Amino acid sequence: MILLPMLAFGPMVMAAVCYIVGRRSKETRNLLVALTGAAAFVCCLMTLGGESSCTVEGFCGLGLHFRADGFRSLYACVASFMWMMTGIFSREYFAHYHNRNRYYFFNLVTLGATLGVFLSDDLYTTLIFFEIMSLTSYVWVAQEETPGAMKAGGTYLAVAVIGGLTTLMGLFLLWHETGTLSFTGLKAAMAQGASGTLTVAVWLTLVGFAAKAGMFPLHIWLPKAHPVAPAPASALLSGILTKSGVFGLIVICANLMPGNAAFGNALLVLAVITMFLGALLALFSVDLKRTLACSSMSQIGFITVGLSMMVLLGEEGSLAAYGAVMHMVNHSLIKLVLFMAAGVVYMNLHRLNLNDIRGFGRKKPVLHIAFLLGALSIGCIPPIGSGYISKSLLHESILELIHHLQAHGAAAGAYRFVEILFLISGGLTVAYMTKLYICLFWEKNATRQAEFDGMKHYISLPSALALLISAAVLPFLGALPTQFMTPIGERSAAFFGQEAVHHAIAYFSAENLIGAAESIGIGAAVYLLVVRPLLMRKENGVRVYVDRWPAWLDLESLVYRPVLMKLIPGMVTGAVRCIGEVPERIILLMRGTAFSKVHARRAVPVGNRFTYGLGRAMNGLAHALNATVLKRRPMRTDFEYVLDASWREFASGTRRITASISFGLLLLCIGLFLTCLYLLK
Repeated sequence: MILLPMLAFGPMVMAAVCYIVGRRSKETRNLLVALTGAAAFVCCLMTLGGESSCTVEGFCGLGLHFRADGFRSLYACVASFMWMMTGIFSREYFAHYHNRNRYYFFNLVTLGATLGVFLSDDLYTTLIFFEIMSLTSYVWVAQEETPGAMKAGGTYLAVAVIGGLTTLMGLFLLWHETGTLSFTGLKAAMAQGASGTLTVAVWLTLVGFAAKAGMFPLHIWLPKAHPVAPAPASALLSGILTKSGVFGLIVICANLMPGNAAFGNALLVLAVITMFLGALLALFSVDLKRTLACSSMSQIGFITVGLSMMVLLGEEGSLAAYGAVMHMVNHSLIKLVLFMAAGVVYMNLHRLNLNDIRGFGRKKPVLHIAFLLGALSIGCIPPIGSGYISKSLLHESILELIHHLQAHGAAAGAYRFVEILFLISGGLTVAYMTKLYICLFWEKNATRQAEFDGMKHYISLPSALALLISAAVLPFLGALPTQFMTPIGERSAAFFGQEAVHHAIAYFSAENLIGAAESIGIGAAVYLLVVRPLLMRKENGVRVYVDRWPAWLDLESLVYRPVLMKLIPGMVTGAVRCIGEVPERIILLMRGTAFSKVHARRAVPVGNRFTYGLGRAMNGLAHALNATVLKRRPMRTDFEYVLDASWREFASGTRRITASISFGLLLLCIGLFLTCLYLLK
């Protein structure tokens, strides 16, 4: 089906068209960008009808393989919908930005690369588009070209490149061991048993995807990239580009490691750390977009917990798979709304610190409604909080594993601890979203509240429609899960390697509601007992938000930069120096032992030993002649100096001739090399 490669390469072609048009007419370019997103969304909707595939033979040797099925078509639709909405919103947001043409060019190239990832049918195709996406999205982070943006962009690019190269090494090993990189081929090969080499290959492959998803300990780019990136780019970075990393994790969990307990438990440890640490960082943050960025890290942890449960439960992991894919969709749409709302704040105030923006949302119903719907959804507040539906299934999958272990007499204490951290992390989510909501819409600004209240034209009609339409999707997903969420799970089950659930899912069961109530209670307690008394203080009679997180406790500055820029280069330099000094040490040792009696020859006074010896002989002969035959006209020449001068002149001429010959030979070699290249082309 030619539509699939068109979805990947079409936006890239339109990127060049929009760039050229934008140099003449910015309004026409803005229209073309929005239409490209809309056209991609319509084309992705066309793939929902059934399953289709397409192969581009011979591309880089292995060819490109595309497939549209339930999950891949679904996420292509989610991605293109988000690009369409951010494209509409970007027109107003970038009205006063510089380098807009550059941004839109790389924005559309990234759209094509992202669709290429979600529609790929083998890890080779996935990696090609994954790396294109990583490189082009770097421009989003560095768009403003401030020192902070350039540093965050460098971190983002370093993580992307190192992660991509590590994944490439894993794919080399997978290809060597299995002879295939297709999803179905890898699943068949792994069904025969995983050797030690294959296990190493899987973990290497996982690194690049985990880095893009923002999993601990490769999350360092995420809290730094979002605050400096433009808000529409932050929405896409958080909502979609992290899901491209999750896409790779799904492929690994479903095709390479299904039922592998060791892998599942190791992944679960990373997932739980990511989930809890992200929520904790978000709670301490006093920057609006940084809080949302750390929240994204936490939600990726929730999704990965679902994938871990799916691996551990094996063929009984359908609920875990349902919960994971539903939370992926929820998180994408929620962060689209919340980051666009943050963009509204920033494009009016050019501030993100909570003390500067507090009270801005008062008397602004469009912003208030959209942000509230997003906050209720990510806080999992039933019945309209869509996040409640997906997190309830993730919680059920943890309980299902615990009951399964207990039924077989195995210890389940560690998984009880995971469940507790799951509920606490959900409570922290409620706490930090409550913090943002009250700060923006209920508290008053000490100095600028009258100015904020007077801002009646804070958002244009197209931007308001994009924000409200995106937000309006969320309550339907939350209130009508059987009609909207269950089909998402059913369409995606096969890609996750699971059977579809054939019975009705009790989303609003007493157990699920109790779990949600526990998290909400924890969130309320944290807000009242931690945020208000400990994360705020009075200054000049006004309570202000303070950043209590230790500045030194930064994994990049504390570990990665010292290790990568000082420790490893120092170790390499020391090793090379040590190896280089080995011959010298051996010579010194030999001089002190076997050749200790060998004395160095005394240097000659003039010239070298040959000219000096010959000169002395000739001087002796001249002296004898002067005493006899040449007594009347003696010779006054000192042959030691004459021969030394003659030797120096001879050596200099020889060096010039040698240099000329060497240069000629070099040119001859270059000519022969170019000739060979021409003959072998």
